[in-house]
Amino acid sequence: MEQSEIVNLIIETINTIFSNIFSSLDNNLYANLDNITFIGPDIISNSFFTKILGANGKNGLIYLTDALLLGISIFYCVRLFYSNYMDAHVERPSQFLFKLVVFAVFINFSYFLCEQILSINYLISSSIQEIGKSICGSNISFAQLISGLNSKISFNDTSLDIFSIDGIIKSFISVGLVNLLFTYSLRNILIQIFILLSPFAILSLINSSTSWIFKSWSKCLFSLLILQDFIPLIMMIIFSINSTNKILLVAGIYSLIHINTYIREMFGGINVEFSGRIGGLISSLKK
Repeated sequence: MEQSEIVNLIIETINTIFSNIFSSLDNNLYANLDNITFIGPDIISNSFFTKILGANGKNGLIYLTDALLLGISIFYCVRLFYSNYMDAHVERPSQFLFKLVVFAVFINFSYFLCEQILSINYLISSSIQEIGKSICGSNISFAQLISGLNSKISFNDTSLDIFSIDGIIKSFISVGLVNLLFTYSLRNILIQIFILLSPFAILSLINSSTSWIFKSWSKCLFSLLILQDFIPLIMMIIFSINSTNKILLVAGIYSLIHINTYIREMFGGINVEFSGRIGGLISSLKK
């Protein structure tokens, strides 16, 4: 066998392998992106957390928070008693009792409040998707996005050439979409965790020295939820990009990957980028 034939065989084998990988990703993994990304109020009844916490797990967390609230009340009574003998500043009983009643109500309805917030956020993102559908003429979803990207990136003789410009762009887009899958999966899990911890976050407001916990909690949850409203806006722009300008398609995928960073710089919050996590892990291993 001549050297050129060996090189062609190697290239053909590489193209076949990558073609099968990309096809498998398109047909299997990416179908979950829409369910993972666009989160509604049904996330609160996720079966994973039900198995961990039990059938009444959420009520159990509220009962635990109520017990802590009772402990804080007892501690206040003790401080109030000793304040009569020691020069210590204690807030008035009427003021503390009002705060106690208000926070007790918010704690016991914390999951209901979170459910309404999720419903409003889901309604906003769904409205943006509907507007995008009327403008672009197609569903604003990852399933439709991947189908559109595949149609815009053409290959010679309908086969993938990994060493061509289209092949390189297809590779970058596939790697970017896998990154999105992990990033938005992490976001999905973090939202559930923050919602489950909502009674404790509200409880932290009862004392000024612990109120920073609620501020950090609310900022992180807000940044994770509002991400859902920016994603369909970016997808609308990607749908409107001409198929001849493939660099803008790459830029659109890059924007979807790093939108969390931009939101975090504007509003604060938490980083859920999978690439950033891997980079940080590699850096820590080098030290």
